[in-house]
This record gives sequence, C-alpha cells and structure tokens, in this order.
Amino acid sequence: MRALGLGLLLALLPPPAPAETFSAMRSVRAAMGAEGRLLRRLRSYLRDESGRLRRVSRFYERVRALHQDPQASVDNPLLAFSLIKRLYSDWPNVIYSEEATENTQALHDGFQEVEQELPGAEDLDGAARALMRLQDVYGLSVKGLVHGTFQGTGATRTPLYSPSRRVGLSADDCFHVGKVAYDTGDYYHSIAWLEEAVGLFRLSYGSWNPEDRSSLEDALDHLAFSYFMAGNVSHALSLSREFLHYDPSNRRVLRNVVKYKELLEKGTPTRTEPLLRPNSTHLQSRDAYEELCQRPRGQPAKKEMVQTQPYVALYHDFISDAEAETIKGLAGPWLQRSVVASGEEQQKAEYRISKSAWLKDTAHPVVRALEQRIGAVTGLDLRPPYAEYLQVVNYGMGGHYEPHFDHATVRESRKSPLYRMKSGNRIATVMIYLSAVEAGGSTAFIAANFSVPVLKNAALFWWNLHRNGAGASATLHAACPVLAGDKWVANKWIHEYGQEFRRPCSTDPQE
Repeated sequence: MRALGLGLLLALLPPPAPAETFSAMRSVRAAMGAEGRLLRRLRSYLRDESGRLRRVSRFYERVRALHQDPQASVDNPLLAFSLIKRLYSDWPNVIYSEEATENTQALHDGFQEVEQELPGAEDLDGAARALMRLQDVYGLSVKGLVHGTFQGTGATRTPLYSPSRRVGLSADDCFHVGKVAYDTGDYYHSIAWLEEAVGLFRLSYGSWNPEDRSSLEDALDHLAFSYFMAGNVSHALSLSREFLHYDPSNRRVLRNVVKYKELLEKGTPTRTEPLLRPNSTHLQSRDAYEELCQRPRGQPAKKEMVQTQPYVALYHDFISDAEAETIKGLAGPWLQRSVVASGEEQQKAEYRISKSAWLKDTAHPVVRALEQRIGAVTGLDLRPPYAEYLQVVNYGMGGHYEPHFDHATVRESRKSPLYRMKSGNRIATVMIYLSAVEAGGSTAFIAANFSVPVLKNAALFWWNLHRNGAGASATLHAACPVLAGDKWVANKWIHEYGQEFRRPCSTDPQE
C-alpha cells in the first residue's frame, strides 16, 4: 500500500507520544490495558466506599430507631445531649466525611496516573467515523450494530462477522456517533444513529446512568434539526414537540416549532425519499471498491499466480509466525499516523486510517533475512537507494486505505516525494500479511475486479509499472476496512533504478 514518507529520518526520532488511538489496533489494545488499571482503582474505591456506606447505614438505623421509639424523650438529659452532639458533630462528620473525600481522591489520583495514555476527543470522533465507515463499506444495519450484530442490509442478510460475545451500544454511544456526523453536516448518517439513540433513551427515560453525557432531550434536539436539514419539516416539528414535552420552556426549540409550523402552512414540500449517502472523499470507484470488500471471504487457491493482468502473485508461508511477531514488536514503539501526499507535502487523511513505522535492514537480523528473501523471490535489487525501508502498518478501528496507486501517477509528475530518493518510480510492491483478521481487511484491486483476503504469513507481489515505464492502471487497489481483528502488514517498495538488467525495459506500449 502506498505511503509517501520514505522513512529516511524516522529512525532518528524518539517514539511518538500516545495519540490517535483509533488509527491502530495496537493503540486500542494499549488503551484496554490502561482501562484495566482504572478498573482495579475503581474496585478499590468501591471496596472502601462500601465499608464507609455500611457504617453510614448503621448510623442511619440507630438514629431512625430513636425517632421511632415513643419512649425516647429529650426530657432525658442523656438523649438531649446525644441529640445536640449528633446535630453539632455527628451529622457534619457523615455529610462532610473525610473518609469519603479520601476515597474519591484516591480514585482521582489513579485516573490521573493513566490520563496521558487515554484516548482524546479526536479518538472518539475517529472511532465514530470508523463505525460509519464499516456501516457503509460492508452494508451493515445500524440497528444490528447497536444490538451487537454485524448484519448486512442486502438480500442474503448473512452476518459478516459473528463475535463470540455480543456487545451492544448504549443510547449515549449512539448519540455520540450521530453527533459526529451531525457536526459535519452529514445528515444521512446522523439520522440513522440519532434515531437509535432516541429509541433507547425513550426506553430508559427517568433512569440515570453515571456514564451518560447526553440525554433524550439532546438526541431529540439533534435529530429534529437533522430531519429539518434533510427536508422533512413535518417530522422535525413532531420531534421538536416531543422535546417540549420534557423541556417546555426551551426558547430555542419553541422558536423552531413556530418556524416549522409556518413553513408547513406555506406549503413547503416535505422530502420523503431516502437521503443519498455522501461521498466525502469523492471516490469515483466507490461502488466497485465496496462490492469487492463485501465479497464472501475464501481461501486463495494454493498456487502462486493470482492474476496475470495485472501481474499479481501470492507467496504462501513467506514468513514464519516468530518472524512476524519480531517485526511487529520492532515497529510497535515507532508507530505514527500514516500520511498521504498533498502536492509536495504529506498529511493525514480520512481515506487512510492506520499507523506505520519504517525499519532498516540493520534493525534486526530478521529484517535483514526478510529483505534477502524478497530479493531472491523477486529477482530485484533491494540495495539503497533502489528500495525503500520496510514499512510496517497496523490498521485501527475500521482501518482502511481507499483506492490508490503505489506508484506516482502522471498527474503527480516529479513533485511526488517518491522521487526524493532519486531512484525513479516504484516499479513493484511486496506486501506481507503479518497477522490474520476475523473479518474484512481484504486487498481489493478495483480496476481488475478481484480481491485477495488477508492470509497470515503470505506475501503479495505485483508490478506497478509496465516494462515501458508507464504506470499500470490495473493496479488501482485498496485496503478494505477491517471489520474485526488486528491487521498488520509489511510493505516493501522497489524502485525503477537498479533494475535495468533485472527487468529490461521495453518500447512496446502494450508491455
């Protein structure tokens, strides 16, 4: 897969600080470890608070018994003294308990210890967009996702992935996904997710969950405006009226109700046809890309040739489990958000969600052995600067890379960072699957209309350029979103220069 940072300086940089948890499963697993430490702190807090509350309960029962005892008269000087003492010192001790403060402070301290390792607002937004990406690319039912199933919306309705443990989403979870879409004006997605949030909040209205940061009123408010922006004024009015049932003095919503009623009285047509899904990345090959990603997953035939046009070969058992784990371990501390080219610059992009790191062949004997193996199989010269360092990639939640070429195209001309190595364009790609996944993650060749599933320890090889040096348009490919699992790959990009006698050029435009 294409990445435009050549890694020439990365080996000199310190490991990156924790960030962008959603963009690599390794980071998500680290966040799981941080939550495990928080869970242990919470267990200690609950143990200590339970002991304190038992003592408070005994105080309550003792005082309640005095109030229910008809013989308890403050004429008794001992009872009078006890009353005065309770009101002066016992009740304040219970209400302003230092023990309660200490228990809470210990929990706060434990949270602050791991706070720097925790996901941030960007991670929450990225994770929400990942769910919407999986919803789109794999045609998943939002209602199914909310209830923990990965059910397609197509004719077969066969689950694409069946987790061993079903985990659903809460009303607050659905609200946050819907709000991420809402905040970007994506009402196609916001309506679907906010509808689920409203339905779940209605079921639990009147109860309170300590983790909820939103409410039925929040969901109704955002859903009503989403419908209004989608052209369904009558439903926006209905939802706004329901909102006022819970918060009748909200002036903004009152004004909205007046506005919606006026529009309907003027005969404003109400949109009834379904919204079209936005193509936020303007992907021309989106339908073909998603169809390839949704194809049933099968085991590749036990032969090396996958396709002749373009030339794509699959080498089974190219790397061992131990070698794969070594490479993942070497790359792990250096993973940073993958970037793409924008002119001569490099930047993050929504159409590529992953983290990557670069390894020199001097990093470890396993890397050196792998490079030698690639050279032997391809017959190409991998000595610097004829090939780039080994790039290791870990895909995150819904991690993907939309259709692209590994080689620089004519449109990019010589401004592409690929040419900074002064070794020409990328002539070939070797992509090694370092892990298996449970669902999704295939490599889809869009123009050639075929896909290759993730096959652990196999290596995929293809030519990016024709023998005449022109780019091979049939190599347009994509990394399908990872539906479930932890996808790792290692990429080796080999350049034109140095290969003149290993893959001779041709003047034939067909070669």
